[in-house]
Amino acid sequence: MAKLLLKLQRYFRRRPVRFFTLLALYLAAGSLVFLHSGFSGEPRVPGSPRSPAAAEGPGLPYLGVMQLSRGFKAAATMPAGARRRGPWFKSTSKEPSDRGKSRDNGGTRSRAVRGRSGREKEEDRARYVGCYEDNTRQRTLRGMSFFDYKKMTVFRCQDNCAERGYLYAGLEFGAECYCGHKIQASNASESECNMECKGERSNTCGGINRLSIYRLELAQESARRYGSAIFRGCFRRPENVSIALPASQLMLNMSVDKCVDFCTEKEFPLAALAGTTCRCGFPSTLFPLHEREDEQLCAHKCAAEEFESCGSADFLLVYQTQVQDNRCMDRRFLPSRAKQLVALASFPGAGNTWARHLIELATGFYTGSYYFDGSLYNKGFKGERDHWRSGRTICIKTHESGQKEIESFDSAILLIRNPYKALMAEFNRKYGGHIGFAAHAHWKGKEWPEFVANYAPWWATHTLDWLRYGKKVLVVHFEDLKRDLFVQLQRMVALLGVTACEDRLLCVEGQKDGNFKRSGLRKLEYDPYTAEMRKAISGYIRTVDAALKLRNLSGVPEDYYPR
Repeated sequence: MAKLLLKLQRYFRRRPVRFFTLLALYLAAGSLVFLHSGFSGEPRVPGSPRSPAAAEGPGLPYLGVMQLSRGFKAAATMPAGARRRGPWFKSTSKEPSDRGKSRDNGGTRSRAVRGRSGREKEEDRARYVGCYEDNTRQRTLRGMSFFDYKKMTVFRCQDNCAERGYLYAGLEFGAECYCGHKIQASNASESECNMECKGERSNTCGGINRLSIYRLELAQESARRYGSAIFRGCFRRPENVSIALPASQLMLNMSVDKCVDFCTEKEFPLAALAGTTCRCGFPSTLFPLHEREDEQLCAHKCAAEEFESCGSADFLLVYQTQVQDNRCMDRRFLPSRAKQLVALASFPGAGNTWARHLIELATGFYTGSYYFDGSLYNKGFKGERDHWRSGRTICIKTHESGQKEIESFDSAILLIRNPYKALMAEFNRKYGGHIGFAAHAHWKGKEWPEFVANYAPWWATHTLDWLRYGKKVLVVHFEDLKRDLFVQLQRMVALLGVTACEDRLLCVEGQKDGNFKRSGLRKLEYDPYTAEMRKAISGYIRTVDAALKLRNLSGVPEDYYPR
C-alpha cells in the first residue's frame, strides 16, 4: 500500500497539471452534491440521531425561555445556535402527476393539432372559443386569476373558473388561468396560441399575451345563480349612494338573480338590492360594509320571487359577485433595498401563507421567505425564490426560533394561533399538501402521536423565544385577524412602514381567501387529541398566556381553552 501511494505521489509531482485538474473536478462534484442536498433534501439537525421519529418531524426544539415538560419526552434536542429547518422547508404536496407528458418537438403546427384534439375531449363541459389577444394593463378576462408554473392544465383552469360561476376560462403563457364573464378583446391567429400547458404537454395553453379561451357550458346557469355569490349582509343606504354605487338599474320584477347578473355583467364586485332598484359598486370609504344592520330591516319580498328578500330604498341587501376587485391585485418587488428586515414569524400551521397573501394585497409588494417552497412560488408568491436577505421583499416568512435566528431580524409580526387548530393544520399540510388533508390512516397510525409529541412543546417555545429575543414584536392572533381583518391588517401594515389607502384594504377584505384555503374544515369523526395530549397542551397555553400578560399584552383568546 505504501509503495502504491509513493508511486502516485511521484506521478503527480511529474504531472502537476493533472493533479490540479483532478482536484478541481473533485471539488466541483462535491459542490454539486452539496447544492442538491440543500434544495431537494430535508436538512438534518446537527447532532441529532437519525431515528424514524426524527424523520417525521424536526424534533423537539430547545426550550429557550423555560423548561416545558407536561407529559411528553423530548424526541431530540437542539444545540444552541443551530439552525432549525423542519419539514415545512420542502413541499409535500400529494397532487398526482398529470399524464400524457410525452414531449413532441414538431413545432407550432403539431402543438396546435394536439391542442385541437384535447379541446374536442372537453366539449362535454366546455367549448373552445378561440385564441384572443391579452394585455397586462387591460385584461381580456377580468375575473379571478391564478398561476401554476408547474402543473397547469386546461381542465384545472376550467374547473376553477366553473366552480366560481364564471362563463369563460382562458389560459395564457402555458401556466396562467384567467376567468371572466365577458371577452373584452379581439381575436388573434390560432398559430399565436402556441405554448404547451406546463402540466399537460398534449394541450395548448395560450401564448405570449395570447389567451386560449373556453366557454363553460355546464357551469353557466346553475353556478351563476346567487348561490355562487357571497352574501355580505343588510346595510344602511350610504349618503352619496350614486357615488358609492355608481351603476344602477330599475327592475320592476326584481330578484336576487337578476341584480347579481346585472352587476356581474357590469364588472362590479358588489350587487346591492334596494327594493326595485339594483345598484352596483366597490367597497369604499363611502360604503365600507363594516356596520351591518338587522336583516329584518331588509326583509322586503322581491317582486319576482316570493321567497326572496330584496331590501328597500333605505336598507340595501348586499351580495359579493364573482367579479374580482382588481384594485389590490398588483404586486411587485420593492423599488429600493429595504433598510430593515421584518419577519413574519409563526409556528407552522398558524396561517403564515394566508397572512402573506393579505400583506401582499394590502401593500402591493411581494413577501419573502427564509426557505424555498416551489409550490408556493408556482402559485404566485414570487418573493419565494429570493434570498431572505435580498431586501427586495416587504417581510420574510419564518418558522425559526432561537436567539441567533431571531436577532437577525430588525422587527417582527408574530402570528399566534390556537395550538389545537395549528397542530391539525400543519399535520394536514405535512401529509396532504397546502390545501389537502391527511389520510385517515395517518390520524389513526403512529404519525399523529409522534407529531404531537414533537410539535406541541415547540408551539410554546416558538412564542416565548420571539417574545424574549425579538427587537420589536407585534403580536397578532390568527383568530383576531379572521374576526376583524381590517383593523388587524392596518396594524400589520403600519409596522411594515407602508402607507396603504383605505380603499385598498377594503379590496383585500373581498379577496381575503386566496388560493390556500382548504375547502371547508373536513371534520374528523372523532377528537384526535387524547387526554394526555390535552393536559400537556393546556399547560403550554397557560405558559404562553402568562408570558404575553407579563409584557402588558392581551393574553391568548378565550377560545384556546378549556378543551
